[in-house]
Amino acid sequence: MVEVEAHPLLRVAVFVTSFPARLGDVSTPPEILELLHADAPAPLQRDEAVRGAVRDLLRAGGYKPTGRGKPASEYLVRAATEGALGSINLAVDACNAVSLHSALPISVVDLDLATPPFRIAVAPAGAAYVFNASGQEIDLGGLLCLFDAAGPCANAVRDSQRTKTGAGTTRTLSVVWAPAGHEERLASATRWYRALLEGAGARTEDIGG
Repeated sequence: MVEVEAHPLLRVAVFVTSFPARLGDVSTPPEILELLHADAPAPLQRDEAVRGAVRDLLRAGGYKPTGRGKPASEYLVRAATEGALGSINLAVDACNAVSLHSALPISVVDLDLATPPFRIAVAPAGAAYVFNASGQEIDLGGLLCLFDAAGPCANAVRDSQRTKTGAGTTRTLSVVWAPAGHEERLASATRWYRALLEGAGARTEDIGG
């Protein structure tokens, strides 16, 4: 289970995925790769109202979701529109496809690189973590984050480098972040996300949130 700190604007879905082999040995199906294009037909379409509500959600704790700190779902739209959204691995490709078209940010972490217990809460002032292999850091103060026993490890903007998926990943934890008032979209996006993974041979399990 993931403990979720009370928050008036946050709605969230959390589930675990077990893959049939290491991600480095699993191919992403063509139907998921096709979804990485901005104009690909999809069950959900981007919505400006959702984009604004997601920003309001992240802004509620004092974080400023603009510029390089904008929600990951917005970054995906730009990358896909420019033809720069390529395949990484099945776990990330499915995450990116659903986030791109639903306009909801999604975090995915390697469950074997993270340490329970897990909780979702607003990060305190001064909190930060490295988010890429180059060692760049993101200031997390005021931002809703997924925490494990070692501290914050993911959020709706950039996930941490220490728990990112890689070729050896076999299990992941996914967090679909959504603003209040968009519960139906959250449920639809999560069902679609899990269906894509299961259609590719993975097994998903709802662990609550």
